[in-house]
Amino acid sequence: MDFYINKLVIIGVGLIGGSFALALREAGVAREIVGAGRSAANLEEALRLGAIDRIAPDAAEAVRDADLVMLAVPVGQMAALMQQIAPCLGAHTVVTDAGSTKGDVVALARRHLPQHLASFVPGHPIAGAEKSGVGAADAGLFRGRQTVLTPLPETGARATELVLNAWQACGARVAEMAPENHDRIFAAVSHLPHLLAFALVEDMASRANGEELFSFAAGGFRDFTRIAGSSPEMWRDIFLANREPLLDELDLYRAQLDRLRAMLEQGDGAALEKVFSRARAARNKWIAKKNLD
Repeated sequence: MDFYINKLVIIGVGLIGGSFALALREAGVAREIVGAGRSAANLEEALRLGAIDRIAPDAAEAVRDADLVMLAVPVGQMAALMQQIAPCLGAHTVVTDAGSTKGDVVALARRHLPQHLASFVPGHPIAGAEKSGVGAADAGLFRGRQTVLTPLPETGARATELVLNAWQACGARVAEMAPENHDRIFAAVSHLPHLLAFALVEDMASRANGEELFSFAAGGFRDFTRIAGSSPEMWRDIFLANREPLLDELDLYRAQLDRLRAMLEQGDGAALEKVFSRARAARNKWIAKKNLD
């Protein structure tokens, strides 16, 4: 690698923040990695696992003289965090984030980091797992996965290049797009599936015969609902932050369900088979392309 991070700060050393730290340590591009966050126990674990070199007393102290700061916290914590670190950011410090929504993060940065927009590079790694905390962190989590950057018009080329290089050092494939385009896309392909998984498990669990239903659930139910094991706090914040695009996607999905319900009511097996055949072909094409990539 032809770049180097003298001081990397991870605020929120969980699955994503911890994996980012471990990946950059493995790549040999970070001299010192400093961690900060709400949970002292999690930070001690991060130190024990080698994800960070030391624990800062708070986020404001952590970012002093940093080259790169990663905000890897739920989007609901972002406003308070930005307010806390704003007075302590140096002119050379680049700030990025790993939030699953971008429009809200950009709006918060404009409000709370107005003097630092040239060095702010919003980002979103398309990787994760149902487990959370630094104990689930993995240096290879981002390898071969996509990361989306959504630089602002004010973002400087140096800042974008540093964050791009950092993600590439993690093994990620990096794409760029506008924040609003990002939020529309991920409302459809990520946020809606998570909402549906949570809803299905909640529906089964709330029924009088819920235990009986779960006792007969097998691979299909497990695979469909796997993502319902994700962090409730994180997904609450994501759904609320991307509320309007997600509502649009939910309406489109409800319309599709209504179409299928009508086919079932009418006993229209031919129509159902056409829908299922198109869906299977589209999924197989997507899987084949993913395997080629």
